Amino acid sequence: MTNSTVPYPEMSSVCPVHASSVQEAKKLQENLRQRVQSVTLSSEIRLIAGADVSCDMNSDWGIGGVVVCDALTYKIVDQASFRGSISFPYVPGYLSFRELPLLLPAFERLSRKPALVICDAQGIAHPRRFGLACHLGVALDCPSIGCAKSRLVGEHVEPANERGGRAPLTLESEVVGAVVRTRTGVAPLYVSVGHRITLDEAVDWVMRTTPYYRVPEPVRWAHKLVNQVRVKESD
Repeated sequence: MTNSTVPYPEMSSVCPVHASSVQEAKKLQENLRQRVQSVTLSSEIRLIAGADVSCDMNSDWGIGGVVVCDALTYKIVDQASFRGSISFPYVPGYLSFRELPLLLPAFERLSRKPALVICDAQGIAHPRRFGLACHLGVALDCPSIGCAKSRLVGEHVEPANERGGRAPLTLESEVVGAVVRTRTGVAPLYVSVGHRITLDEAVDWVMRTTPYYRVPEPVRWAHKLVNQVRVKESD
């Protein structure tokens, strides 16, 4: 962890991440989804981050973690975490209101600013087209990808069994993501646009960052980080 910071927008003031009820959260998602952009990446990606959250099921606190990697070697160049309380209940489709208050302070503690973030979460493959990856991307004003291990919405055929197999994920006749096989014979991932990236680019980056395992390397490192911190904080 580092005490240095990098400049980000005023995050939660520009893009609210707190809600007092599910009804308020729903209204915020419906309003904020208008800001999501599915556009071609505007710059070269040299640093890529993974973001994850680990919650203590026996208490009201959790750990948000971010690991920044070199986009070519996947070597870790920076990482940060934040421990905080969780005030929003666990409700599927509204996880960003539990997790972003933990993730944004972790991003503020980074000394290296990533050009792309991959989240273990949904992007627009979401009932209101505004999953955690969208919410984070808009809050940071940064390209982001939703890369989930399970399906929240939509329908799809099974992708080819080989690495690289891909099938469209559709919701109400709209393509909201792609079902992508990152390892031959292993369950696929559900990839969708978070913010400021196209679906094809999102799939490409997920494939690039999964040379060894099912899950993208930055996300895998972030998962390790938050669990290590959680165990340490529990001691």
